[in-house]
Amino acid sequence: MSLRRTLVTGGIATTTLALALGTGFALGRTSDPSDTLRDDRIALANADLTVAASCDDLLESYVERGQELVGPYGWGQGEWVAMMEGDVSSDAGSGSSASGSASRQSMPSTSRSTSNGSGTNVQEAGVDEADTVKVTGSLLVRLQRGVLRVYDVSGAAPVELSSLPVEGIDTSSPQGLEVSHAGGELLVVDGRVVVLGGDLEDREVTVTTVDLADPSSPTVVEETVVTGELDAARLHGDVVRLVVRTPLPELDFRDPDWRGERSARSHNREQVAATTLADWLPTVDGEPVTECEDVAVPDDEAALGTTSVIALDPAEPEAWTSTAVATDAATSYFSADRFYLAEGTAERWVEDCWMSCRLPWSSSGFESDGTTSLYAFELDAEETTYVASGEVEGTIADRWSMDAVGGSLRVAVGPSAETGSYSSVVTFREDGASLVEEGRVDELGINEEIKSVRWFDDLAIIVTFRQVDPLYAVDLADPGAPRLMGELKIPGFSEYLHPLGERRLVGVGQDATLQGVTRGAQAALYDVTDLTAPRQLDVVRYPRHSVAGVATDPRQLTWLPDRRTVLTVVSSAWRSRTVWVSVLELDGGAMDNRMVPVERGSDAALVRLVPLASGEVVLVTGEDVSFLDL
Repeated sequence: MSLRRTLVTGGIATTTLALALGTGFALGRTSDPSDTLRDDRIALANADLTVAASCDDLLESYVERGQELVGPYGWGQGEWVAMMEGDVSSDAGSGSSASGSASRQSMPSTSRSTSNGSGTNVQEAGVDEADTVKVTGSLLVRLQRGVLRVYDVSGAAPVELSSLPVEGIDTSSPQGLEVSHAGGELLVVDGRVVVLGGDLEDREVTVTTVDLADPSSPTVVEETVVTGELDAARLHGDVVRLVVRTPLPELDFRDPDWRGERSARSHNREQVAATTLADWLPTVDGEPVTECEDVAVPDDEAALGTTSVIALDPAEPEAWTSTAVATDAATSYFSADRFYLAEGTAERWVEDCWMSCRLPWSSSGFESDGTTSLYAFELDAEETTYVASGEVEGTIADRWSMDAVGGSLRVAVGPSAETGSYSSVVTFREDGASLVEEGRVDELGINEEIKSVRWFDDLAIIVTFRQVDPLYAVDLADPGAPRLMGELKIPGFSEYLHPLGERRLVGVGQDATLQGVTRGAQAALYDVTDLTAPRQLDVVRYPRHSVAGVATDPRQLTWLPDRRTVLTVVSSAWRSRTVWVSVLELDGGAMDNRMVPVERGSDAALVRLVPLASGEVVLVTGEDVSFLDL
C-alpha cells in the first residue's frame, strides 16, 4: 500500500517547528482516541509553553504572530536576514583560568567511542545517521542518483546484486548549483532500507521503505510524501526519527504599487487573517496531523513556524507517530535518550551536503536577539515527549556544539549581542519542566570563532580561531563547576576533531600563516595525555588551496583502530579538482601520509570509506564501488 502524506504549508522565509506533543497517527487506519494521553504526557509546567484552549484560539495565536511578522513586502517586514561580519563589541566578562596541575588519574578521558556498525562516522555511538551508503552484514547499499544499488561485499571484490529506481529523489541542481548528494540518503534496519528523498525545489520529502529479504530483487513496501524540509534523520534501535521543518505558508502577498506601502501592508495582513489551521499545521491529505490541544505554543517572542518530528518502525512503515512545538528551531541534536532543539541559531545550507552537515563559517554574524531558546524531549521507543525548555545567551553554530550525558546538557556558544566577544561552555540540568543553567566556563577564544567541538563523557575539546588556533580542554566531570584545564596555541585550525583512544586526538582543518591567512588543508595529531598541557605531535599539510571534506561533512572520515590508520577525503578546490584519500598511518607520535587519487571533477562529496568486519574498506566514488588498497 502506498499513501501520499501531505503536510500542507509552503513558502519562503522563516521556517517552523510544530512537534505535535504526544499525538499518534497511523497511515491507512484511524487511531483510537482513547490511546492519546494528552495532558498527562505533555505536562506543560513551563510557562514558556502553553496549549490553546480550542482550535479557534490556536488559529488566533498563529494569525496574531503572523500579522506582526508580515509587512508591505511579505514575510519578515520585507527585510532580508543578512549574514554580516559579526563584529561583537560587548566587553568581555569574567571567566575561568586554566588549572595549575592535575594528576593523570584525575583527568577526564577522551576514549568515548563513535564507532558505528553501518559504516557511517556518527556524532553519538548507538545513534545512526542517514548517509548515501550503508553496510548491513555482507551487503552494502548505496543510493546513486535516484537508484538504490545493492552489493555483495563478502568476496574478493564488491559485486552488484540489484538496482531499484526510487521515486522522489531530486537529481537536478536547484538554482544552477551542484548538489552531489542528489537529494537522497538512507538508513538500514532489520533487513529494510528507509530511503529519504528530498526535493529542494518543491520542498517535499519522500520516505520509501524497501525490503531486502531478497537482495537480488528488493521491493518497495511503502512510499510516503511529506512536504517540508528534512533537517535530520536518526536511528535509535529500530525506530527512525525524522525532523521535518516546513516554511511559512505561501500567500497572495502584494508588493507596494502606486497605492504605497500602507495599502500593501494592509492587504498582506488580510491574507494572514484569512488563513486556516491547514496553512499552519502539518496535514495528511489536507487534514491536520495533530489535534489542536496537542500543539504546544511558545511565547510571542519565539520565531513563528511549524516543524515536525516523525517516528516510524520500518517493520510497520504505515504507522507513524509525531511530536511537536510551534516555533522555528534551526538546530537539532539527538543523544541516546534525548532530543534537543535550538531556536535562534543561523539558517544554514551547505553546497554538496544535505543532512549531517557542519556550517563552515561562524554563526555569530547572523541577525539574532542574542539568545538561543532550547527545548528538550525524552525518547522512549517511538514516543518523543517534551520535558523541558530554557535559554542560553550566545549563538549555537550547529549540532556538534551540543552534547548530553548523564542528565546534563552541555553547549558551546559563540558571541552574540548578549555576551562578551568570547565563547563559552555552559551546562544545564532538567529541573521540572525547565532547563536550568548549572555551570559555565567563559572567555574561551576572545575575539575568535569556534571552529570545532568534540565532547566526551567528562571533557570538551574546543578549537577557536582568528590568527592562531587555540585548542581548549574543559573538564566537565562536575557539571556544576566546569573548569578550563589547559590550552594550546598553534597556527591554523581544526574544523573536525576525532578521538583516537585515551591519549590521542586528530584534528583536520586548515593550515594558516601567523597572520591567519589559510593556505590549504592539514591534519594534526595531538597528545592529550596531560590535559593541562596538550601538545601537537605532528602535522601533515596537504596541497595548497586544498580542502578537507570532513570540515563540512564528518562522514568523510574513517578511523581504523586495529590498523592505527585515519582515512579522510581531500580535494583540490580550484584547479583540476582532484580528489584523494589521505591514508594517515600513526606510528607513535608521527603520521605517515599516503595520498591515493580516487576521483576527479565534482563528485568529491560522494566519496565514502566504509569499513567492513573483514578488515576491508569499501571505497565509494561517484561511479564506482571497490575495495581500497591499504
